[in-house]
Amino acid sequence: MKHLLLTLLSLLPAVLFAVDKVAHVEADEAAKLIADGKVTVVDVRTAEEFKEGHIKGAKNIDVTENDFAQKLGELDKSKPVLVHCQAGGRSTRSLLSFEKLGFTQVYHLDGGFNGWTKAGKPLEK
Repeated sequence: MKHLLLTLLSLLPAVLFAVDKVAHVEADEAAKLIADGKVTVVDVRTAEEFKEGHIKGAKNIDVTENDFAQKLGELDKSKPVLVHCQAGGRSTRSLLSFEKLGFTQVYHLDGGFNGWTKAGKPLEK
């Protein structure tokens, strides 16, 4: 029980950041942002998941890798980013890293890649 409580408390900053500074978008709005060239798409899934299919032009930066923050830090922090994973859990946990690194505008694809494919949006392999 104590471990569960500590885990939940550790997620609190990410949740607060998500509520405060992140715009949550569904697949249709995300597709418009991408089509307008307004965002860098960051796919935080594993390389294996990414190879199975991804959003065209997405940068794959695996949130579970030790160099995640370093690779994320190489992106232009002044350009808006759209972050997603498979269903939304890992990308939600990654939001704190975006905040710590100074990204100014972050969009979160609610429903993740699953929501994108369910909405019939295009994939690239």
